[in-house]
Amino acid sequence: MIISSLLDTDIYKFSMMQVVLHQFPGAEVEYRFRCRDDGVDLTPLVPALEREISHLCSLRLGDDELEYLGTLRYLKSDFVEFLRLFHLQERFVHIDVVDGRLELRIRGPWLHTILFEVPLLAIISELYARHAYPDHDLTEGLRRLDEKIGQVRALDRPDEFIFADFGTRRRFSRAWHDEVVATLAEALPGSLRGTSNLRLARQFGLVPIGTMAHEFIQACQALGPRLAETQRFAFEVWAREYRGDLGIALSDTYSLKAFLRDFDLYFCKLFDGARQDSGDPFAWAEAMIAHYRANRIDPRTRNLIFSDSLNIPKAAAIWERFRDQTNISFGIGTNLTNDTGAEPINIVIKMTECNGQPVVKLSDSPGKVVSTDQAYLAWVRQAFDVHEVLASGD
Repeated sequence: MIISSLLDTDIYKFSMMQVVLHQFPGAEVEYRFRCRDDGVDLTPLVPALEREISHLCSLRLGDDELEYLGTLRYLKSDFVEFLRLFHLQERFVHIDVVDGRLELRIRGPWLHTILFEVPLLAIISELYARHAYPDHDLTEGLRRLDEKIGQVRALDRPDEFIFADFGTRRRFSRAWHDEVVATLAEALPGSLRGTSNLRLARQFGLVPIGTMAHEFIQACQALGPRLAETQRFAFEVWAREYRGDLGIALSDTYSLKAFLRDFDLYFCKLFDGARQDSGDPFAWAEAMIAHYRANRIDPRTRNLIFSDSLNIPKAAAIWERFRDQTNISFGIGTNLTNDTGAEPINIVIKMTECNGQPVVKLSDSPGKVVSTDQAYLAWVRQAFDVHEVLASGD
């Protein structure tokens, strides 16, 4: 089966799950699957997908896995003990075929559904690769991986070019993911500083990297005070939970403009930096550096992380532009773990409801806006004074 351990997921899911346990244990949510590519038929995957979900829901964390989680200083002992009892439940996942398209919804308590997203996407991505490319030769993938290693080594200060593997959700396969991380860890130990995947971090002695995702800030639309205070409320809750650990703020849930409005001197000092996940990365970095300087904070003491559709050349161009002004690092996903010569699919699972009300993500890229209710989307745009997405791309 594709998923053999509940650790075969991204660390940010566990870090958010701990906040949910401590702060919002009664929250109810809904997630929906979407394939962003037109003309891709995923319906033949349904029987295998149902079998994989049944297997996923049979998994438990073993004593050795729980012991590993307990070594991460920001995961508290009561949360680790909760995980000793935890398992995913099949009844929260609903699969259907509507008008010839795969529809997948996850609905139930946030605490008991939050870990579904990453393994489900990894399963669908691998099932699609098996179906669409049954005899695919990974020789081209190895050539491209070697080319990436050469691109990093060719940089003038390669050990200062820092990146992490963020590729679990859209990988070609679990075996290929393992191959990529093992190869990069051996070839580029100064540059590859970690992975978002807990199983691989444990296996290869890497740092598990990740903090918050959009769903956390989105859910606070239903869990916090008035809508315009949602983002600040989310950052406050996060800081209260982690007390200085995991101090990277996600900047594009409501657009960079809204983020800079809310990310005042207090949050500039409270958080170690911010992450870019949509829009123009160069314009974003310029704006963040200017924002820190306007708040009398030296940007060289802060971390800017980029994670939007990156490859090595694009990341290197950003790094060369800003490396002497601030601390730069990258999370690279699909281009690491699904660049084999086969065409990957662009799939997501996003939160759409919390406690019975719609939640939205505005983003800085039109294709990444998430909404199932146009009236509510308009209300959020008004609350955050964001009336259009200025950047293009997905």
